[in-house]
Amino acid sequence: MALSQFDLVADKLNLEDGLRAILSAPQRTLSVSIPTRMDDGSVHVFEGYRVQHSLHRGPAKGGIRYSAHVSLDEVKALAMWMTWKCAIVDLPYGGAKGGVTVDPKLLSSGELERLTRRFTSELLPIIGPERDIPAPDMGTNAQTMAWMMDTYSANVGHAVPGIVTGKPMSIGGSAGREEATGRGVMIVTREAAQRVGITLAGASVVVQGFGNVGSHAARLLEKECNCRIVAVSDAQGGIYNAKGLDVTALESSTRSHGVLPEHGDFERISNAELLALECDVLVPAALENQITETNAHDVHAKLVVEGANGPTTPAADSILRDREIVVVPDVLANAGGVTVSYFEWVQGRDEYFWSSDEVNERLERILKNASLAVWTIAAREKIDLRLAAYLVGVGRVAEALRVRGIFP
Repeated sequence: MALSQFDLVADKLNLEDGLRAILSAPQRTLSVSIPTRMDDGSVHVFEGYRVQHSLHRGPAKGGIRYSAHVSLDEVKALAMWMTWKCAIVDLPYGGAKGGVTVDPKLLSSGELERLTRRFTSELLPIIGPERDIPAPDMGTNAQTMAWMMDTYSANVGHAVPGIVTGKPMSIGGSAGREEATGRGVMIVTREAAQRVGITLAGASVVVQGFGNVGSHAARLLEKECNCRIVAVSDAQGGIYNAKGLDVTALESSTRSHGVLPEHGDFERISNAELLALECDVLVPAALENQITETNAHDVHAKLVVEGANGPTTPAADSILRDREIVVVPDVLANAGGVTVSYFEWVQGRDEYFWSSDEVNERLERILKNASLAVWTIAAREKIDLRLAAYLVGVGRVAEALRVRGIFP
């Protein structure tokens, strides 16, 4: 998916063969074995990866993912998307991504800590606050980042808060970071709705995935835009009420039990049924490859805003475009997380921290500017938003590479 999307924009930009070859492959790839002592005394060896796709605009930036489905190809794709995403919102970063092939739900807290610390130790040759700054992703959180920071700091002999972002605020995290990706989805949805003629007050919104991104996006769309959240889902399935769900109550339930409630003022539906609901806005905020050639004809939203990375396949993109369903791509829609990670990195380097209002104000300004740039190119070139976003992102990275040249 990532390579086919890149090829489309490279053709549109008439990229030189040399630039195309450089940007289609990761700049650096590290595969590691992670021996971890389990609670029963046995040792299990996990596989881990860190891919730095590009360092042309600055240090690499990207999350660490713990999932049973992590593979090197997946991490390469995610790292490439991070490169374009950082460039689209004009952050001085290149893209990176990391992951461990593990189901974190099957490990105890102690096992996760030992796994994280050993993984961090294996990454020491390539990470650093001026080289590569990890962050949370699927299956990881602020506690994971705290363990990573402590392990790195112990190895260099002093505290280095800038080695990771998404940390707890007690050790240099930023106000607003936890909800940043969901807030970004809300901001970008609001900008898109204005352009396609959707009045968000009372608009029906369906959110696939009720994790960090989906839950915050749902709450903020309800609270700040007066949307009606009619359906949400997790890995076990979805819940639906055409009159609207109580998002605050659902957040409380998932915090307590880890899953959406089984019973309440709603009906249970499958994730497949959720994607096919008629609504004003659909926010796929779960996994990649959710809207495919198989089910794209079943989507009945006026606007799709991609909270997850890669939820729509290229074939599905074509179908939605033909059906005149506007898709706001992931590289723009979920860029709020990396933007506030950048704020955290800057605050840590300056040792001067901002209020929540300052963080949110700066985030809104950056995402509104990025949205304007993408929508302007889409209108001028008469292309969809994904291609327009890639023209912005790939164009900026290619220009940085041209200016810097190739050494030696």
